[in-house]
Amino acid sequence: MVKCNLSRIMGEKRLKIADVSRDTDVNRGTITRMYNEEATRVDLEVVEKLCLYLDIEVGDLYEIVKEEE
Repeated sequence: MVKCNLSRIMGEKRLKIADVSRDTDVNRGTITRMYNEEATRVDLEVVEKLCLYLDIEVGDLYEIVKEEE
């Protein structure tokens, strides 16, 4: 399973969804879905914008988590 760490990263940096959306010009709904781990598809352009804005690597934003059997 792919886990999105956006909510943790934004919490650590004390950022709000509205601020990230405004500063990156990424749709607020997209950020909300990523934040709540409900996004099923995300454009690489969005990932790039968020990584540059948050000063993180793609591997910081997403990670593979093994599902328990």
